[in-house]
This record gives sequence, C-alpha cells and structure tokens, in this order.
Amino acid sequence: MKSTNVARNVIGALRDMGVRHVFGVPSGGWVDYMEAIRTTDGIDFVLASHEGGAGFMADICGRLTGVPGVCFGTFGPGATNLATGVGGATLDRSPMIALTDEMPAALRGRTVQMGIDHQALFAPLTKATMRIEPDTAVDTLAEAARIALSGRPGAVHVGLPQGMSGVAVDAVHIAPVAADPIPAPAAADLDALVAAFAAAEKPVLAIGLGAVHAGVQNEILALAERFGLPVLLTPMAKGMVAEIHPNYAGVLFHALSDLVGLTHAEADLVVAVGYDPIEFNFEGWMRDGLALANIDIVAADIDRTVHPVAAETVGAIAPALDALLALPAAAKGWDLAALAARKADMFARLAGSNGPFGPRAALDVLRDVLPDDGIMTCDVGAHTHLIGQHWRTPAPGTQIMTNGWSAMGFGLPAAIAAKLCRPDTPVCCVLGDGGFLMTAGELATAVREKLRMVIVIFTDNDLALIRIKQEKKSNPIYGTPVRAEGTIGGPSIFGVPVTVARDPAEFRAALEAGFAADGPVIVEALLDSREYDTLVLRKDKP
Repeated sequence: MKSTNVARNVIGALRDMGVRHVFGVPSGGWVDYMEAIRTTDGIDFVLASHEGGAGFMADICGRLTGVPGVCFGTFGPGATNLATGVGGATLDRSPMIALTDEMPAALRGRTVQMGIDHQALFAPLTKATMRIEPDTAVDTLAEAARIALSGRPGAVHVGLPQGMSGVAVDAVHIAPVAADPIPAPAAADLDALVAAFAAAEKPVLAIGLGAVHAGVQNEILALAERFGLPVLLTPMAKGMVAEIHPNYAGVLFHALSDLVGLTHAEADLVVAVGYDPIEFNFEGWMRDGLALANIDIVAADIDRTVHPVAAETVGAIAPALDALLALPAAAKGWDLAALAARKADMFARLAGSNGPFGPRAALDVLRDVLPDDGIMTCDVGAHTHLIGQHWRTPAPGTQIMTNGWSAMGFGLPAAIAAKLCRPDTPVCCVLGDGGFLMTAGELATAVREKLRMVIVIFTDNDLALIRIKQEKKSNPIYGTPVRAEGTIGGPSIFGVPVTVARDPAEFRAALEAGFAADGPVIVEALLDSREYDTLVLRKDKP
C-alpha cells in the first residue's frame, strides 16, 4: 500500500531542501499542496495579493538564503502574472523554483478554459522548464533546484499537472541539493591574465554580481590595496567595497555616472571580476579600444572588434584573483589623491541641500535612521539611480534592487520577503509613487503577516525618468504625471497607517516612529522631482 501522495512528497522535498515560505495565490488544483504545507512543520504558505508580487518575494528569499525561492500561480492568468517575478529571478540571478498548475496529459493541446502552454510560456524566462510525474516528482524538484543554483543562478519552472496531487505514491525524501562545482580556470589562461595585468600601467577593477555570488570580497579589497587600483561597482554589487574606502571609485550607470567615467577613462585595462553585462553592457561605458581582462564563470559578452580581450579566465573566480595577488606588491600608476578628490566632489553633489525637500535629503535622513545592519529595498525609477550612487551600503545584501530585470513594483514585495527571511532585522523599502501603485495590494500581505517594516514612498506625482527624457527631446510632458497634485490618499491604505512628511524634520520623526511600530507603516515624503534632472541619465561613456 502506498504511504503518501504526490503533494506531500513535493512539499516535504521543498521543506527538506531549506524552503521556508511558498508565495502565491491558490487555485483549486493547489488545495492538496496547501494541506500538505499546513501539516508539514517548517514551511508556510504566504498568500500574496498578486502572483507577480509572489514572484518578487520568492526572488528575494532565494537571494538572501541561498535556497531557491518558491512561488506558485495557477493556469493562464495566474501563470502570466507570475511570469513577471520569474523573469526577474532569472535576469537578477536569484535561484527560484516557479510552480504552476498544468493541464493533465489528456487535455494538453486541446481548447480548454485558461489553457495555454506553460512550458512554452516560461521557456524564455527561465533556465529550464519541466513537469512532475507521480513517482519521480522529488527527483524533478531536485533537478530543478540544482539547475536554479548552478552557474549564474536563476529560475526554473516546474509544472504540476492537475489531478496528480492526490495520487498515492511511496514516500520519497530528497537528497542534499548543491550547485554544480565550478571548475578551476585553465593554467594557460591564468598565465595570460597575470601577463596582461603586469603589463598594464593603469588597470581598473570592475566588480559585478558574480563576484558577490563567489564571495571574494576580501580578495578584491586585497588586490585593490596591493596595487593601488580604483574599484568600480555595478549597482547590484553595492557593498562589496565601502564608499569610504580609498580605492572606491563609484557605481557604473547610476547618478553622476559621468564623474565616475572620469576615472575609467584613464584606464588602459579593465579587470572585470564577476561582471555580468545583464546590468550594464561593457560597451555602454568602456571607451572604444579599451582592453578587457575577464574573470568570471562564463566568457565575456562583449564586442571584440571594439574591445580587445587581453585575457579571459573562465571558471572559479578566486583562483584567478589569487594568481594576481601572488605578484609582487607594486603600486600601479593611479593617483589615489586625485581619485579621492573626484569622489568627494561626487558625494558633495549627492548630499541633501537646504532648498526644497528633495530625494537627496530624504535619503540622507533615512540612511541616518536605518541601522547599518538594516535592509533597504528599492523600486525602479529615478530614485533608483540616486540610491545606486548615493546610498551608503555597508555589506552586500543590505541594499536590494532589481537591475537586470528592472521591473517597477519590485520594491514592496522585496521588502516583505526580506522581513520574512530576516525577522529580527530592520527593513524598509523606498518606492516612487508610480511604482507603489503597481503592487500596492501587497500592503495587505504585510498586514496579514504582521510585519514590522517601513514603506517609504517618494511622492512627486511624476514618472521622472521618462519626463526627463521627454524634455531632453523638447517634447511636451505627456502621460508621465501620476496625478495633478497631492498625496497617495488617505490616513490608511489596506490597514497600513500613512504619515505624510513635508520636510526633513517631519520625515525623521515619522521614520523613527515607523521603525518602532508593531506593524507595517507608510511614510510618504512629498518631494521635488526636479532635483533628479541634474543627477541622473548622465553620459556613461567618455
């Protein structure tokens, strides 16, 4: 006699691989899985307001825990809604298992209500897509987790055919799941890297998300200090080098990127460490002809007719850094005093002013109130570009954004997941009023989960990035005002109290009260969006 059913095997396997939360909106076909979650210790179902929000939440769980985040959506619209968050996990390199209902075999290819091909839907959004069978469901989940974790992490879709959840099967337990090992780089490639680096007079380090995944922060700092090298970061690598470090040279692509460009314009070699062009293509900022030495688990995606690749080590990142660190210590040709002056000028321009209450001052106050070990997530908009350059980030994972996918609506679900994963850590999110409207319904999720978190809304009634681009083309402002004027509306939204702040003092008081509250709180800062105009969308390439 069979001892369990498919649903209990599936949920038990997820729990045993380390999954603690499954995010989604349930369906009739999901009922057996819900019951399995209810009766299985160590794993909970989190009801989201929208499947897209559930996907973002699973993304952040994957980032923060190193265990694939898990989300669920039903047929048709449930799956298409979920797809927004699933694509985010793939392009932001977060391990995820995305579960959906699927039609049973007899109905695939038939004309059925809500029926679309989920395998085809998710194929371009994931690293792989598959479906379970009763006796091999746990093996399928193990394979999905392995793929999600290996190489550049990302999402894997697993279909759950309707009617299969209650099928009686033998109990099966999952074996430990690990990412595929990353091979060491070839010895000849290491020799070429060392030669290219030794020959360069002014190499610059460009650090990307892959370096965060590789855990090579100490090696990067040692390399920069040993040879006196400036260090550039991509936005999602923030925290790898402290802003106050003498070798820190700024963040690519974000506010005042033209000032950052004054540094890399002087380089004769870019040493890219875990650089993932999903954030920003090399060609978008490297001057024509500038050579590249690439250290990553995959070959560089770059136009080699414009940028010669002087060296490329494909494989584990740490051995390549160790090879460079084995060279005799000798400062390269950089003037670190000039770098310090340039950086000081940049941060002075980013500091809040005494004029109208703007985003720079708001971020200054928030940074002062949020403890260094706190987590701030942010949405997509003009404020993202300012945060990328301006926000002091003590360690990777303390500032969370989406840059590979760049979906508006990300910030609030991301903060909810961060708080669930780190319940004892102060958590806040920074949203523009446009992005807030996209996932405002997830406030109900924060209330239902009784999460102590602060939702900061920068209200300027303006989709500022698009408005700035319109004005640069001398086009009329059209389709970008969020509302004519005023606030997001009301003293409470979905049960979350709202405090409006019109100046830095009010903002500070509201934040301090918000972090001391027993549940979610909205602090709405009424800001002047014109402050962005001189800071963002600057020239990246010299």
